[in-house]
Amino acid sequence: MPRVAVIAALAVPVGAAAALVAVGLLKLIALFTNLCFHGRFSFAESTPATTTHWWLVLFMPVVGGLVIGLMARYGSEKIRGHGMPEAIESILVGGSKVQPRIAVLKPVSSAVSIGTGGPFGAEGPIIMTGGAVGSILAQFLRVTTDERKTLLVAGSAAGMAATFNAPLAAILLAVELLLFEWRPRSYLPVAVGAVTATLVRGPILGTEPLFAGAQVPDRLPLSAYGLCVVAGIGAGLLALVATWLVYFSEDLFAKLPFHWMWWPAIGGAVIGVGGLVEPRALGVGYDVIGQLLTGRAGVGLIIGILVVKTLIWGLSLGSGTSGGVLAPMFMIGGALGAAEGLVFPAVSPGFWALVSLAGVLGGVMRSPLTGIVFCLELTHEVNALVPMVITASSAYLLSVIVLKRSVLTEKIARRGLHLTREYSVDPLEVHLVRGLAPAPAATLHADMGIDTAAARVAAGTDEDPDTGVQLLYPVLDRTGLLSGVVTRSRLLGAGPDDIRPLSALAQPPVVAHPDETLRTVANRMAAHHVTRVVVTPRDEPGRVDGILSLGQLLEARRVDLHEEQHVERVFRRRREPAGVR
Repeated sequence: MPRVAVIAALAVPVGAAAALVAVGLLKLIALFTNLCFHGRFSFAESTPATTTHWWLVLFMPVVGGLVIGLMARYGSEKIRGHGMPEAIESILVGGSKVQPRIAVLKPVSSAVSIGTGGPFGAEGPIIMTGGAVGSILAQFLRVTTDERKTLLVAGSAAGMAATFNAPLAAILLAVELLLFEWRPRSYLPVAVGAVTATLVRGPILGTEPLFAGAQVPDRLPLSAYGLCVVAGIGAGLLALVATWLVYFSEDLFAKLPFHWMWWPAIGGAVIGVGGLVEPRALGVGYDVIGQLLTGRAGVGLIIGILVVKTLIWGLSLGSGTSGGVLAPMFMIGGALGAAEGLVFPAVSPGFWALVSLAGVLGGVMRSPLTGIVFCLELTHEVNALVPMVITASSAYLLSVIVLKRSVLTEKIARRGLHLTREYSVDPLEVHLVRGLAPAPAATLHADMGIDTAAARVAAGTDEDPDTGVQLLYPVLDRTGLLSGVVTRSRLLGAGPDDIRPLSALAQPPVVAHPDETLRTVANRMAAHHVTRVVVTPRDEPGRVDGILSLGQLLEARRVDLHEEQHVERVFRRRREPAGVR
């Protein structure tokens, strides 16, 4: 069975386990919320805003921050933050290895953070926790680093899909943020994990969309599409403010003269003060998101969420507490759109909140496709597809122009790592060996003496396209077919008095065929630690057509660079002959 099928099969239990962990995290958040704000042991959905004790709103987030600080210091520092940068870092530099204790500490710390009033989402922690499930399974198996990465990402996508009942958005998030590739070997297991998690989630949490009821009509006035550009620009500006606020806060906390263990408690104090102003800004706030997306939110709630939620989320997240970014962005984006809906022409209840939500996701996460599909799966409002594309793309454009990195990748950069979010086809993948002109190769014969061959090579009459001197020589047998290769340095190093036949010095050849891609050849060079290969026809493996060098492989990249940077006009306007009017 091909390896991809094996990894895809392993993604089934990973997806199921991640779904159960996601459900468990949601229940744990509800339990802590009920215990901390209502004094009851219950797993039913609850919100801090309905408590009758103002002092709980003020001080409970501080208590939660103290607990998280202790867990981070004496458990694992990896639980700090919103989860996605940590998952990305484990992929980039950690060999996709996640410690087993993270699978326990991360969801518990997030449940404490959100359950004590933290204005965060559950998705970031479940991305890290689901990834830990996949990584831990892979660490018990004999797999490659890439396969371990795939199972990690499959677990992350599965947790995401189970949390929001959004399998396609989870897959896109994996592609845009975690996989760093689009290949069958990675896509298929991730898709299997996300679908499995969605199927497991259904009987437990239901299959209905989380935020139904926007009721977007199938025909919109043209003016609405134009205003979607305005909404996108507004969402992009909000994304800039939110991103700046998070890292401004992080920089402020880094200047404090005491241990980072105490920072989450200070962030909790900020949350508590904000909760006194607008209690509904605390917690995950799915009920508030539902009100915003169905047009049932009043002006006071809209302004309160837009201002208070943005401030307490950004400032407290910079303290290093545990919690995700998506749910807060849903609420803040929805509030922005609802505020715009107060002055924009009415389309349907919650229409402007919905498209602005997509815009904020496109701007904050720099993942417009994920933002659009997320909104579709959260609401099932297909009629809003085109407006969401316009809004998310406008916000994405503004974010790309103004910001170097997103809120998710800035932390990666601050840790000294480089992460690209631009994906393109490798030019080596679209060029074949036959498209190049391999250098004519001067050959040597196997029965020639090493001293004779060395004398000929020392004369330096054979040319190489890169160095001017041929560095690799094919060695032919008595029938004129390729039997090995010898390098110039190896031959000259043998000495002028070595009378052994050249076959004693020759090594097995590394070959390339004319119908192979340059990427295949480059990988082969890397695997064999060589910079030159012999080109032979596939149907005549003993015939030498030339030598292909590493420098020639770069020709494909030079072509790609020329196509990217060279400016030209293909069609020119005909000039009228002199004297003709």
